[in-house]
Amino acid sequence: MEDKSFTIDDLSIVICGEAGQGVETSAEMIADVFKSCGYNTLVVKEYMSRIRGGSNSSEIRISNSKNLSFVERIDVLILLSKKCFDSISPRLSYKTIIIANKETLPEKAAEKYKNIMYLSELSADSKLYVNIEALGTVLSLVKEDFSSLELQIRKMFASKDDITIQKNIEAAKKGFSSLPNNDFTLNLNIVKNEDIKNEIFLSGGDAVSLGCIAGGCNFISAYPMSPGTGVLTFLANNQNNYRIIAEQVEDEISAINMAIGASYTGARAMVTTSGGGFALMTEGVSLSGMIETPIVIHIGQRPGPATGLPTRTAQEDLNLALYAGHGEFVRAIYTPGDLEECFYLSAKAFNLADKFQIPVFILTDQLILDSYQHTQPFNLDLVNIENHIIKTDENYKRYKLTDDGVSPRGIPGFGNGLVVVDSDEHGEDGHITEDLSIRVSMTDKRLKKLEQMRNESEPPLFYGSETYKILVVSFGSNKKVINEAMDILKREDMAFLHINQPCPLHLSVGEYLQKAEKVIVIENNATAQLSSLIQLETGFNIDHKLLKYNGMPFSLEGIMENLGEVNHESE
Repeated sequence: MEDKSFTIDDLSIVICGEAGQGVETSAEMIADVFKSCGYNTLVVKEYMSRIRGGSNSSEIRISNSKNLSFVERIDVLILLSKKCFDSISPRLSYKTIIIANKETLPEKAAEKYKNIMYLSELSADSKLYVNIEALGTVLSLVKEDFSSLELQIRKMFASKDDITIQKNIEAAKKGFSSLPNNDFTLNLNIVKNEDIKNEIFLSGGDAVSLGCIAGGCNFISAYPMSPGTGVLTFLANNQNNYRIIAEQVEDEISAINMAIGASYTGARAMVTTSGGGFALMTEGVSLSGMIETPIVIHIGQRPGPATGLPTRTAQEDLNLALYAGHGEFVRAIYTPGDLEECFYLSAKAFNLADKFQIPVFILTDQLILDSYQHTQPFNLDLVNIENHIIKTDENYKRYKLTDDGVSPRGIPGFGNGLVVVDSDEHGEDGHITEDLSIRVSMTDKRLKKLEQMRNESEPPLFYGSETYKILVVSFGSNKKVINEAMDILKREDMAFLHINQPCPLHLSVGEYLQKAEKVIVIENNATAQLSSLIQLETGFNIDHKLLKYNGMPFSLEGIMENLGEVNHESE
């Protein structure tokens, strides 16, 4: 008899189907089950811009590694639609276990792949539950207890009626009991960790939103645009709990101007959008710069130009955030690379914006926003809400010239002073002026903030051997895949520098570069925007670039292949 028992120490499960078939819900449910069992768990979503149809997939990865990232390899495929097979088939191997029913599996697949587990023949009124049956099959395949899945079903469908909940449980039981008929076993050589059961399981978008709340955000205005919309919906859903005003406005121009108006009155205000939406906000960014009114701007990057690939990932908007807005004024940009940075840097953005009275960007991407992973509860003792608003007197001048360029910030109604702001050039009192000497003084005042901001910028995070000869540099969501690859390769001649604040760039970046014999920058764009910024700021020319811009994230296999082949002695 053919041996159908497999031992695996790193499991990649992919659920693939059409939009509307519950791909995302199923992925989150089975991921919750694995997390509740104590496994390191990651969910990565890949989906088309369609409400119905298309080909969507979600990868659930379980491993001993804490630094989990996207992998191309598929160990178990749950196929919910025959139409989706061609899009996912390049990632399959002869070892892949395919869970499907005879309707959804193409004949060519049945002929080519041998490890097939067929679901039961469902009646027409039960086909809505085929994905739930598949989850039961997966749980039986890895020999976990059914009660954990039943608990997640009751949790996921808590708002539904008892009949619907029971039908889902019955479908899951049918899948769970199907294993003897398929004669498969999958032995997980993965260590469980009891501490994981108590960790929180959330997306990068959730972490950004929680960071904004922790940072004191009490106003958000936005027009929905994926993948930035999740921050708006999260804060809107929780506005009553945290005294937040959440406004969905008619367009992005209104969004940024409304947020600036709220900030003028003392709110800690933000907007959330994506590249195309932010393009409409650029005049508002200049307004923030001129009237020195703080605002936090979250941009969830996706491939452009124009509508581009609206549901895929990219790092194409660094230059947009760097140079958006006419005229000269300072801004700051954070580029978080994991859940912890999404939380803590988002919280910090509000303090920085208020302290220096500038626009501050939180630059993320679809990959980090839509991926789910678990982490320890965030430490609120590390978050401090700083108040930089003063009580004004009769002699108050909104734009008083100071040594560090930061004028005392008053707001209307708090004190006896008149708080005058104007988008035209203005004097210390805020009134319009065309005195050219005052123009120079005010420009110098606004730009003078940069020196202190650079001194307070986030230092890059260094990973690896201090005796490195090869330095890998990247930013944002590439942090985890590079770290995992470095953990596996264990190269003593290689280190990784993660930049989580490209603007202002920390002075130590140049020092790390100078120590290396070879520097490799990894980016999800076609023009190496981070590399260009580093050269502009440090004068260091980076010749080696690994760029990906097809809308998909870097995979662990791709990073390992490229870094494993690098030899510092060859060039």
